[in-house]
Amino acid sequence: MKRLLLSCLVLVLTFSNLRADEGMWLPFLIKERIAHMQEKGFKLTAEDLYSINKASLKDAIVHFGGGCTAELISNQGLILTNHHCGFRQIQSHSSVEHDYLKDGFWAASQKEELPNPKLDVRFLVRMEDVTDKILDSYKESMTESQREKIVATNSAKVVSEATKGNHYEAKVESLYYGNQYFLFVYETFTDVRLVGAPPSSIGKFGGDTDNWMWPRHTGDFSLFRIYAGKDNKPAPYSKENVPYVPKKFFTISTKGVNEGDFTLVYGYPGRTQQYVHSEAVRYILEKSNPHKIKLRTLRLDVQRAEMAKSQEVRIKYASKNASVSNAWKKWQGESKGIIRLNTVDKKVTFEEEFNKWAQDKPNYNGLLRKISLLYSKLEPYSFAIEYYNEAIIANEIVKLARDVSYIVKRGSKMAPQVLAKNVKSMLENFYKDYYLPIDKKIFIAIVNEYDTNVPNDMKPPYFRELKEKLGSVDKIAEELYSKSLLADSNKVYRAIKDGISNSTFTKDPAFVFFNAFNDNNLKNIKPITDKIQRELALLYRTYMKGQMEFAKEHNFYPDANSTLRIAYGNVSGYKPADAIYYKHYSTIEGIMEKDNPGIYDYNIPQELRDVYANRDFGKWTQDGTVPVCFVATNHTSGGNSGSPIINADGELIGINFDRVWEGTMSDIDFDPEMCRNISLDIRYALFIIEKVAGATHLIEEMNISQ
Repeated sequence: MKRLLLSCLVLVLTFSNLRADEGMWLPFLIKERIAHMQEKGFKLTAEDLYSINKASLKDAIVHFGGGCTAELISNQGLILTNHHCGFRQIQSHSSVEHDYLKDGFWAASQKEELPNPKLDVRFLVRMEDVTDKILDSYKESMTESQREKIVATNSAKVVSEATKGNHYEAKVESLYYGNQYFLFVYETFTDVRLVGAPPSSIGKFGGDTDNWMWPRHTGDFSLFRIYAGKDNKPAPYSKENVPYVPKKFFTISTKGVNEGDFTLVYGYPGRTQQYVHSEAVRYILEKSNPHKIKLRTLRLDVQRAEMAKSQEVRIKYASKNASVSNAWKKWQGESKGIIRLNTVDKKVTFEEEFNKWAQDKPNYNGLLRKISLLYSKLEPYSFAIEYYNEAIIANEIVKLARDVSYIVKRGSKMAPQVLAKNVKSMLENFYKDYYLPIDKKIFIAIVNEYDTNVPNDMKPPYFRELKEKLGSVDKIAEELYSKSLLADSNKVYRAIKDGISNSTFTKDPAFVFFNAFNDNNLKNIKPITDKIQRELALLYRTYMKGQMEFAKEHNFYPDANSTLRIAYGNVSGYKPADAIYYKHYSTIEGIMEKDNPGIYDYNIPQELRDVYANRDFGKWTQDGTVPVCFVATNHTSGGNSGSPIINADGELIGINFDRVWEGTMSDIDFDPEMCRNISLDIRYALFIIEKVAGATHLIEEMNISQ
């Protein structure tokens, strides 16, 4: 009896979401959750959210650029996402003469909308449980290698059947560590044009200081438009294309939000790992995050110092700096959350109870010991790979050598002149946003960290010999940046003017450096990590199945993997620390309190100051002010950026763009008391579009419910 009571206690502690808003649910299976959602206030049906027989809300949502989410808000293909999701496109169109990052961009007509050659959006056509099809002919007596071949063969067959005779794309995804398989069928559009974006002082208001924090006052939105052929089907960019007519688009509600209101997030969360072993979390907390944070701190310090000196450099490095900073700050909050929740010890306690339960079960007895042993073998190799990614490939000139090497290798059968043209196109894009002094200073800082922290037997012999020969990492940097063709655009263009041969870059220092590290990684490190990871994957498949048997009362949801999910909860403030309570919303007054012309990230446009001074808020007000952001209990992750926030009536009330810093451990351990997603109130976006941008023609496209 004591053992049973202890097991129940562990389950309550470990699976707290039985009483919370945790979960990223598959739309295909949302009917299993709809009763609970309706208890919380939702008024629609499962069929309204996901259907293949009629237009549903899934048809108003797109996977934006492979890493964010966006939503349709008009019958003319107009889509809404975050400013930071469209940042790369906004930056790519910016120059000193046309600084759209600083000044914003608003197309006065569809003819002025800007194309983005490397951007695509994709709609989910349907999803289907294909577990039986994927595991057809598999028997438990087979080896893992035999199983992998069957899964690969059957997956290819399922994808082929799903895309036969149509223009769709399809992919089979593994869920629950291979205990279930789903087919996802997509329709992809590649003609996506920039329509509007506020200045970064609105769209990125607060910059890195406010990132991941609450209260937030960031107008994190941008507008794009999907274009199609005249048959409304996907088509390459053409001036003849027309705005896409969607099956479904959102009605926008300006009724606002109140504490306790139902909210639903519909989007593409990137990656979570809720069910991992305690050793995986311990490694993240004690080793991985601290080292990655330090390496990125060094990079950010160099970038920020140089960006502060020059507007041109600031524009070039705006997107890069934001990208480096985002994970850097997230990792810090994640570590603090893991410590506060005592996640490692909770998992250890759960594992101890699982082991007791598994003693008389041959499939599970001894399973966790095997997993723990594999993690101890994996750790030094994972550490070396993370340093390879964060301290070697993170250097721009090394990454460029990698990218050029890959193009040359893939184009080995091309004519030398054609290959040179392809490489030059990529180089031009690189040098547009490159500043050598930043790259060189970062190289010295982070390669020194690599040299200090990575064991000698994990380093390439070339690197050890080069350092011994030259004496220091500083001297290596001097050699590389003074002699590599890649350090001087004019030199490399001259070198490839007449074509590229196999010997063009053979002796170039940047290529020699990259090849040495890449070869070491591919020959001495990655094969070992791959082998261990395959063994872990096999054990995790069994462990996941065991967890579901051990904790039968728990509603397990599959970890996020960039497939469409639904998360639901309620608008709610929270208490981050003793004697502090954060309200659920922020207002324009907070923007004016932070406004500081002397700080780039807080220097709002004069137009916004004027509108505020005149109290010219129009119809976007509540209680005499303009709401800006709000927080709710929805379970979100990276990839949910840009996701629509939907009210109980299925109307758009906001745009998800962040999580609170105290809750960033939610990818590993969800805390209902502290985990909050941060959303832009749709009324602030509309206020900016009308009152600051004067783009009323865009508002006229939308269906707005008062």
